[in-house]
Amino acid sequence: MIHRFRPRILIDVSKIDMATTVLGFKISMPIMIAPTAMQKMAHPEGEYATARAASAAGTIMTLSSWATSSVEEVASTGPGIRFFQLYVYKDRNVVAQLVRRAERAGFKAIALTVDTPRLGRRESDIKNRFSLPPFLTLKNFEGLDLGKMDKADDSGLASYVAGQIDRTLSWKDVEWLQTITRLPILVKGVLTAEDARLSVQAGAAGIIVSNHGARQLDYVPSTIMALEEVVKAAQGRVPVFLDGGVRRGTDVFKALALGASGIFIGRPVVFSLASEGEAGVRKVLQMLREEFELTMALSGCRSLKEITRDHIVADWDHPRARLAPKL
Repeated sequence: MIHRFRPRILIDVSKIDMATTVLGFKISMPIMIAPTAMQKMAHPEGEYATARAASAAGTIMTLSSWATSSVEEVASTGPGIRFFQLYVYKDRNVVAQLVRRAERAGFKAIALTVDTPRLGRRESDIKNRFSLPPFLTLKNFEGLDLGKMDKADDSGLASYVAGQIDRTLSWKDVEWLQTITRLPILVKGVLTAEDARLSVQAGAAGIIVSNHGARQLDYVPSTIMALEEVVKAAQGRVPVFLDGGVRRGTDVFKALALGASGIFIGRPVVFSLASEGEAGVRKVLQMLREEFELTMALSGCRSLKEITRDHIVADWDHPRARLAPKL
């Protein structure tokens, strides 16, 4: 499926406003940073660099549970709006401690990853016998004897997940999480209308449409394909965000036209971090901002609220597509 634009013309676009609010926090643009693990494998400054770049851009950084910098270390980089991504471990005391530490460190929301009761079959990790280098640890778990990742015959990460992550995670746990924190909970990993409705019923403050970088389950839809179904099911009761697949400012526009309140980027951040550290992350955020602003202007949109479903058409929405023979 290809989404095509329906630009409007002869509109004064001399001023473009990309600012928005997410869970009550004002940010400069609807482009935020997704949680990506082990960033010091990409660059020595890792999550420190990403946090500083996000703050400079006036946007949100989401720190991974499996970061190579702790919540306290990231908070020490200076002011900024930060969310914390959470995996639920078998030992719920570990989870409670981690959530409390994020809260004390000034993090503003919890992004609960719900699509990883088991790790998907990541064949490159198996082939390479992926493991965390010995000079790095999962910093948030360092004092809990959970910070190291043992080498394995296949994937060290898969073995770690099998040993630590709770496969019994259910909707009751979303409700339990709300009893141990006052932070809003975003349910990350929703791809269907059914789960969108259940997220709302469970008290989620927001939904993140994500297929975990397409690394969990083959043949799931791309995030942009799943987005509109989830948005319709949420019925405006909570904001819906898109995480994954965004590479250009035009992709941001598509997501917002289909009902997303904002997007998160992962791979572009890691790639730019590996290339140029903090400067690289700043650059990729600026590039996406400029591309998105240009797309808004050329589509006749002066603010985010002016971006509507009428600005976009999917191939099968086109009148000619309806006449095409069914396969």
